[in-house]
Amino acid sequence: MRRGRYLCCFFGLLFCGACEPQQPVDSNPTTTIAAPASRVVTLAPHLAELIFAVGAGDTLVGVSAYTDYPERALSLPVVGDAFLVDQEQLALLRPDLLLAWASGTPQHVVDQLRAVGYRVESIRTRGLDDVGLALEKIGALTGHVASADIAATAYRGALHALAEKHAAAPAIRVFYQVSQQPIYTINGDHYVSQLIELCGGHNIFAELSELAPLVSEEAVLERDPEILLAAADASQDALANWQRWPGLAANRYRNHWLLPAAEIGRASPRLSSAGEVLCGVLEQARDNRQSALQQS
Repeated sequence: MRRGRYLCCFFGLLFCGACEPQQPVDSNPTTTIAAPASRVVTLAPHLAELIFAVGAGDTLVGVSAYTDYPERALSLPVVGDAFLVDQEQLALLRPDLLLAWASGTPQHVVDQLRAVGYRVESIRTRGLDDVGLALEKIGALTGHVASADIAATAYRGALHALAEKHAAAPAIRVFYQVSQQPIYTINGDHYVSQLIELCGGHNIFAELSELAPLVSEEAVLERDPEILLAAADASQDALANWQRWPGLAANRYRNHWLLPAAEIGRASPRLSSAGEVLCGVLEQARDNRQSALQQS
């Protein structure tokens, strides 16, 4: 069940932006408003997490489907998912601000909400740097500037420490699998790819233009990754299908690794914790590679 919920959330949020024409949306500069928002509804799970991260959880009156962190968010009314908003529920909540995901909430949904009079602010969270900017923007929108600055500084500091610690790490070729059938991965602009690079890894599909491209088995095999990564529950091996090719470097080095879905799947301050896990995995993968090469 948790795996299914993760995939629904991940695909609903990551890929729905690709289904809509990409129109200009608000970026993340500090926003100046006459009065801070006091009744906020978020249209993506990670946006609710960002609200709590800046200390503005008391302003949150409604959330989107699959919002499950922090625990306090579980008791809030659900207004819909990435594609459909329940207008009746929204009207009952009387929000003075809706937060949309700039690359996830379909543009027509944003346009419809604005057309009926709601104030909608789009929050960009594609890359690692965007998360800090999003914290600052949400802090400004909700009147929590000081606590947002603290949260953003802590997040950036944690990533900087990871980058320094692994700056000299030997390179290793990484394939990050979003889904098995069909095979989706990520390009270099995605925050997971940036975490991989921060840990000294190289995303074998970093150069592709789409944020979440569809790739073939042949393309993966040709690039011969030394480690296979996926976000999944520890009890499920999402990477078992690749064992059909024993000559693949990742198989020769026994480098199949699953990452905690909740942390790696949300663009929030928890990415610093996900980065620690990821860097540790890459360290172990390098050790596995070295051992295999010594035995060959």
